Amino acid sequence: MIDKDYVVGADDEKVRLDCFLTEQTGLTRSEVQKYIKAGKALSDSGKVLHANYHVSEGERIYFSWELKKEDSLLPQELSLDILYEDDDMIVINKARGMVVHPGTGNPDGTLVNALLFHCGDALRAVGDPERPGIVHRLDKDTSGVMVVAKSQRAFPVLQKEIADHVAQRRYLALVHGQMEGNQGVIRLPLGRSLKNRMKREVQPDAGKPAVTHFRVLEYFPKYSWLECQLETGRTHQIRVHMAYIGHPVVNDPLYGRKKDDFPLEGQALHSHTLDLVHPITHQEMHFEAPLPKEMIACLELVR
Repeated sequence: MIDKDYVVGADDEKVRLDCFLTEQTGLTRSEVQKYIKAGKALSDSGKVLHANYHVSEGERIYFSWELKKEDSLLPQELSLDILYEDDDMIVINKARGMVVHPGTGNPDGTLVNALLFHCGDALRAVGDPERPGIVHRLDKDTSGVMVVAKSQRAFPVLQKEIADHVAQRRYLALVHGQMEGNQGVIRLPLGRSLKNRMKREVQPDAGKPAVTHFRVLEYFPKYSWLECQLETGRTHQIRVHMAYIGHPVVNDPLYGRKKDDFPLEGQALHSHTLDLVHPITHQEMHFEAPLPKEMIACLELVR
């Protein structure tokens, strides 16, 4: 039996309990509902919760379920582009198309599976046992630099750097249309879409603060090449902000234009640089992930 507690984040405010736990655990919704019905979901006060209960930001949910043998995280020998590694952390240039950790529909072949093979079983003791070492994520089809903790002493430090925006991340994006002005700031609150749980949307009244800084690196006849920096780190933030102001990220399957036809899977978005303070030595460090060839091909097409 696995006993876990989950703190509800801003993006999950007012989400149904069964939907929240499905996303957190990687179980199917029917499996989650079975355990909830058996009284395995509890509030802070020990109250048994029901599937249709709506969670609140900051609330702690306690949940217990059986881990099936086939659900155990397996080490897998998969290709990794390692930018830096020591005893406490590893910095990866994540490939486009690679999911960060196992979940519903993605039981293996993920970055976590690859890291377990590369780092060994010691990684299992770092952070969350379902996604060991993971302190932040990139979408499946967003390539680029991300840091993973390798030691338990480094895990909470890196996690806090990400949460407090001490770690600075810059992205490169190809968007539709010519941006007005060479740089700007987008301040639009975001929340989970009420119509599609996979999507986020601008919610001026109920959304959580979201701020994206951008500057234009190059103009093309019908497109703009941007560098974006996040002041906040909401899910899909760049993608939603750009779509809302009329400049969706090229090839974005969720927020983009249906007629896009570019030689890449998913959105033209790349996590380019990461600046952080080493969790143990406190050294300031800079990492850069080169632009993948499929995005270079996109730029050549629009020039």
